[in-house]
Amino acid sequence: MRQNRSANGQKQCHVIDLFCGVGGLTHGFVQEGFTVLAGYDSDLSCKFAYEANNTAPFVHKKIEDTTGEELSAKFADSPVKVLVGCAPCQPFSLYTVKHRKGDKWKLLGHFQRLIMELTPDVVSMENVPELAAHPVFAEFVAALKERGYHVNHSVVFCPDYGVPQSRRRLVLLASRLAAISLIGKTHSRSRWRTVRSAIGGLEAIGAGERSRRDRIHQARALNSTNLQRIKHTRAGGSWSDWPAHLQLTCHKKASGKTYRSIYGRMHWDEPAPTLTTHCTGIGNGRYGHPEQHRAISLREAALLQSFPRWYKFVPPRARVYNKILSRQIGNAVPVRLGRMIARSIKLHLQGLTPR
Repeated sequence: MRQNRSANGQKQCHVIDLFCGVGGLTHGFVQEGFTVLAGYDSDLSCKFAYEANNTAPFVHKKIEDTTGEELSAKFADSPVKVLVGCAPCQPFSLYTVKHRKGDKWKLLGHFQRLIMELTPDVVSMENVPELAAHPVFAEFVAALKERGYHVNHSVVFCPDYGVPQSRRRLVLLASRLAAISLIGKTHSRSRWRTVRSAIGGLEAIGAGERSRRDRIHQARALNSTNLQRIKHTRAGGSWSDWPAHLQLTCHKKASGKTYRSIYGRMHWDEPAPTLTTHCTGIGNGRYGHPEQHRAISLREAALLQSFPRWYKFVPPRARVYNKILSRQIGNAVPVRLGRMIARSIKLHLQGLTPR
């Protein structure tokens, strides 16, 4: 294999990102100096954010309609081809792993199909930890090994890699060139990034308000009852802090006492909880601001997902739709985790002996 190298010694390689969304994983690769050729996604609403922040075109296309021949044409004569992606994780939630079968696994299957058709030099996949326990993942790994890939996978705790969020993710790396693995932890517990370090410097806003300087720094409105509820919630606390007249009927049942995070506030000096597509609503988890009487804003959610402060999500003067943007941010690969995956691949390629 011809080993072309750039001026800094890194083998020249190109990346294509499948299921790219608004570009969390892609941006991590861009930060590490990779050339990303394209991002593929079936959600057209992600196009602006992806292209506005990354030097790569957004391809609006379902993975079912994408072929290895098409990807090969995009890679052209690239000396090293890297294919990365994060198949949407809803099919692998705790509920669906137990109860759903059939075409719910098709996205991972199509990712596997494209790998087999294209045989890229390096592959990376990021997903929910529950996937690792399912036979479909074992089949995916076995197919890679049969095709000659060295495969490494593990469940990582994102604060160990500089993400200010208690997110656990399954990270798989595979290479046809040599053994490959994710780099070691970059942050000890004492150096974990916290909610304060990520969003503590933003201006204060109220529920239903937005910053004059940043349209994305806006928080959802609260009705009078929920405003009273969050005012009674201490930092790190939950609905259990409320007086009885504010508690919901379900909270007073034995089963309701297990949902400790609902309507909760974040801790200033700990990583945020795992963000979901509903992370800007206080009724969906511990998504209350540590001290301001509101849920976290869209910009705060993006920062907790380790997007850069300047990351653009909507065109100038375009309306900001909270539901759409919350979903985009919650679905994204944390940029910092994407960068650590990219760094692992870069070090892997730099360590290979030319032949």
